[in-house]
Amino acid sequence: MSLLVDFTNLSIGHGGFGINTNILETNVINLAVVIGVVVTFVGDALKSLLENRRQAILNNLKEADQKAFEAQERLNQAKAALSEAMKKAEQIKQQSVVTAEQESQQVVRQTQEELTRLEQTKQDTIQLQRQRAIQQLSQQVITLALSQVKNKLAGSRKDTAFHNSVNQFHIVLLTNYKA
Repeated sequence: MSLLVDFTNLSIGHGGFGINTNILETNVINLAVVIGVVVTFVGDALKSLLENRRQAILNNLKEADQKAFEAQERLNQAKAALSEAMKKAEQIKQQSVVTAEQESQQVVRQTQEELTRLEQTKQDTIQLQRQRAIQQLSQQVITLALSQVKNKLAGSRKDTAFHNSVNQFHIVLLTNYKA
């Protein structure tokens, strides 16, 4: 559909409206009118389309900025969580070192106590064996002494009262010696 108006065949009296017979000028005028109409109608649609596109771009930029901000917040939170985890790991490591040291000291202390107990048991056993040996030796000495006294008394032919008093005297001496 063409909006071209051909004013070449138009004629109105004397005054103001005349006929332009120049085709080039009439085409330029027609073209200017068409461009004006196109700019008026299409320009508004183009402006509306460009404004919508501009708003869409601005909205996309805002959304991208918001997502970038949220991503930065999540990154900061993750960094903070990592930092906390590293601190906790360091604390656990330090606690394990302290616990290992305490366990080591406890084992050393228990071993030392066991060695002391064993040494004491050894000394007690040695002392007990020494006392038994002394007691056995004393018993043998007493038995030997009594038998020698009986032999002497039997050979000397003294009366029994004298023999008993001598035996009692030696028993008292040996008892005192033993104590």
